[in-house]
Amino acid sequence: MATDSSNGNGHQQTTTKKPPSPSPLRFSKFFQSNMRILVTGGAGFIGSHLVDRLMENEKNEVIVADNYFTGSKDNLQKWIGHPRFELIRHDVTEPLLIEVDQIYHLACPASPIFYKYNPVKTIKTNVIGTLNMLGLAKRVGARILLTSTSEVYGDPLVHPQPESYWGNVNPIGVRSCYDEGKRVAETLMFDYHRQHGIEIRIARIFNTYGPRMNIDDGRVVSNFIAQALRGEPLTVQCPGTQTRSFCYVSDLVDGLIRLMEGPSTGPINLGNPGEFTMIELAETVKELINPSVEIKMVENTPDDPRQRKPDITKAKELLGWEPKVKLRDGLPLMEENFRLRLGRDKKIGTKDGNKLDEAT
Repeated sequence: MATDSSNGNGHQQTTTKKPPSPSPLRFSKFFQSNMRILVTGGAGFIGSHLVDRLMENEKNEVIVADNYFTGSKDNLQKWIGHPRFELIRHDVTEPLLIEVDQIYHLACPASPIFYKYNPVKTIKTNVIGTLNMLGLAKRVGARILLTSTSEVYGDPLVHPQPESYWGNVNPIGVRSCYDEGKRVAETLMFDYHRQHGIEIRIARIFNTYGPRMNIDDGRVVSNFIAQALRGEPLTVQCPGTQTRSFCYVSDLVDGLIRLMEGPSTGPINLGNPGEFTMIELAETVKELINPSVEIKMVENTPDDPRQRKPDITKAKELLGWEPKVKLRDGLPLMEENFRLRLGRDKKIGTKDGNKLDEAT
């Protein structure tokens, strides 16, 4: 039972409610059931990598619920038909009546292009979807992990950002459907924890990259790699000095599983504290993938945070976790996946007889 929920000031308070009882199969003397794990948004970028890791354990049965708004069945192709895997086309804004032991709640558009395209859908997913998953956790006695986001810190006035920082968020901006939606989702998690004794875990995820990212999803790493492979200018939003921290997806998945299996409720920052300006990232991608491309400055989007870097002290202390993959090692792995999906070998250009330029 988790006993270290934060009240936002970094102080700890003890839960008095007893958690709901799980399935009687957990206590059977004659039948050892598998751990049944639900992953909402499991057909997405991070979700599918999490499914891969969970399926490596032969005692896990994994159920994925996804409406494919941003996810794809292709990301789960190798598991379809596996006896320990089940895929459900489902929108979390509708109740889901199944029996599970753990819930990884990842469902939500995480790219500005997608959540700005349908902001109402985004905030409904964050609020109603989280309510539905908490209701499921209460009914079946499951432990639930919410993947929150570094966006809860908004445009931070504290650097780097510790979990005790309350944030600096515009509540009526074009990004608010995501930022404020995740903040409300965290509130709901702790309200259910305090009122009903639900076993909760909250991860605040910072920028993550790796294979299976949507190629044109508007996030900076996928944008730069796709542009470099196509021989297009790398578009850096002004002024180019804004910073981000980039965590490779395998490191993040390891952190999520450690958080789920550990005793801490969180919230806990999961990200790579290595900090890069957008210009530095563009120059690194250019060097590694296509030295011939230009770097082009373009207008910035509203409410774009000026700096973002996680304080991962709690993750180190409570989870024994810190990222291992450096940016220069992770980018080539993502490049290989993007080359395959874009139909590019080690060259930039088209395949219709036009001249091709060497990329490496």
